[in-house]
Amino acid sequence: RKKEPDFTPVVYDPQYILMVNALKKYFPIKGGMFSQTVGHVKAVDGITFNIRRGITMGLVGESGCGKTTVGRTILRLNGEKTDGQVLFNGKEVYDLAPKELRAIRTKMQIIFQDPFSSLSPRMPVGEIIGEAVKEHNLVSKDEYQDYVDDIMEKCGLQSFHKDRYPHEFSGGQRQRVMIAMAMICRPKLVIADEPTTALDVTVEAQILQLMRALRNETGSGIVIISHNLGVIAQLCDYVYVMYAGRVVEQADTFDLFAHPMHPYTAGLMAAVSSLARGNGALEIIPGTVPNLLHLPVGCSFSLRCAKCGTHCGDVVPELREVSSGHLVRCINIPEVRL
Repeated sequence: RKKEPDFTPVVYDPQYILMVNALKKYFPIKGGMFSQTVGHVKAVDGITFNIRRGITMGLVGESGCGKTTVGRTILRLNGEKTDGQVLFNGKEVYDLAPKELRAIRTKMQIIFQDPFSSLSPRMPVGEIIGEAVKEHNLVSKDEYQDYVDDIMEKCGLQSFHKDRYPHEFSGGQRQRVMIAMAMICRPKLVIADEPTTALDVTVEAQILQLMRALRNETGSGIVIISHNLGVIAQLCDYVYVMYAGRVVEQADTFDLFAHPMHPYTAGLMAAVSSLARGNGALEIIPGTVPNLLHLPVGCSFSLRCAKCGTHCGDVVPELREVSSGHLVRCINIPEVRL
């Protein structure tokens, strides 16, 4: 018997390229002599968001909060989802047959966190970038070389780079190769997982400028997954803050950075030197992200929160709107009447 969904299905709205509704991804933990399931790691526990065309969304949080799992689950790179909906152009991604899924792969692309381990060391860069073009017959054989050259140029690479191998490039150049791989299919949705990790600040600025230009040219919807709040502030139109598999705060970028309401969001910003307020002293959020196999009974942040109240350990707070377009998962945040 098929399990009944644990959510209210949404109706497709054409203004959105991607609609994610109550998405869950649990990983089973096996144990005992017969390797039975003894528990589940709730890596993603009910995430909901929508992305319009030409808009960039930021997904931020500490390592282990589940943000990378969100991106991989959207693209069906983590096996089956546990629950929820993933609608791409109105189609449920998890209902697609293998042939349909293969066809839609060109429209949904990912930029992986570690470009070096994601690039085949046995293939020259030109072949790596152009592989999807050949696989999906995106252009004719006569147009192939010019098409690859054009994408490489837009991504800051030269045509003579095609004959070089990944180990011959710097970290910034390899990231450009990854972006070229993603953009050569003219995708409608790009998920960028830590696109500027391990890059120096000048190269980071170049990569951000490149992604902004490509978004404006193609009109793609982009999800930026990052712990770097500076990157999020520069590139994103609105931001979702994740903690322990759930969204704890969401707002447009200006509002979130000007008025962070959840104690966790405020703690993240206080830990970044360029965002620190007052005397500029950095603050550290005490403790660590809880074990996703054994989450606290109430608010998952209660054990680390300086503003923890009497009922925070008893009640799982709902994500509610406290001001126009600004949602927070905390029972201690009052509504702001505008």
